[in-house]
Amino acid sequence: MRVRFPWSRKRSLPLLHVTESGTGPTVVLIHGIASSTTTFTNVIPLLVPDHRVVAVDLLGFGASPSPAAATYTVEEHVEYLERTLEAHGVGECILVGHSLGSLIGARYAATHRDVARGLVMVSPPVYLPPESFGDPVERTAMGLYLRAYEFLRRNKRFTIRNAALLARLSPIKDVLEVNERNWRAFTLSLQHAIETQSAVSDIAEVQAPVQLVYGTLDPFLMPGGLRIVEQMRHVSVHRVAGGDHVIRRRMARVVATAVASVAAREFRAR
Repeated sequence: MRVRFPWSRKRSLPLLHVTESGTGPTVVLIHGIASSTTTFTNVIPLLVPDHRVVAVDLLGFGASPSPAAATYTVEEHVEYLERTLEAHGVGECILVGHSLGSLIGARYAATHRDVARGLVMVSPPVYLPPESFGDPVERTAMGLYLRAYEFLRRNKRFTIRNAALLARLSPIKDVLEVNERNWRAFTLSLQHAIETQSAVSDIAEVQAPVQLVYGTLDPFLMPGGLRIVEQMRHVSVHRVAGGDHVIRRRMARVVATAVASVAAREFRAR
């Protein structure tokens, strides 16, 4: 099944910023919130020898446009992604999404089954409404996550200042950017695509193989949500011991291995 947006509207959408490198089967890289293609600094060199790598700056982030009327829902992120990939001649591909990008990748793969040959979800914040958790500890933890995100959205100066501090400590330069330019994209993406999401049902709808990669020390993951996804039959799991939310070199190697696993499976199927 493929959801197609009205052509008249799609033609009017500005394209997202894209960087391309390499040749071979196509891999599309989708970064997370408040970031850019810089997210995949350690991944791209590992993929380029065998793949065409298409790295996309999401709507409102990096060098991509920030339309005044954008609402930054998952649906809208997917709409702009579809328009951009079609304009760049991207057909069948493996999707690799990090954090928010993994949620967008899941929706894209679920609604574009004819082109999504595999999905690699890296550090996915799979969240559910607090009341859906039977365990009171997990229910409380989920509520705390949501309240923390609401606090970040409502306290602009605090969030921008502390994001800048975290960015200076990051091992990858410019991997985290929250500023005046992307503030609206940041807060609305957080509210409409992370706090409110349908990732579990989207992943269940994906017909291609799904590879789940995450660090055991990632502070943004919700174990209860991950547990549901890990039990799905088409999902394979790669846990990176000691890894956090950033794709450092060790996690990058695991991501590249996951992509190779999907590509090999596709080759065998043909």
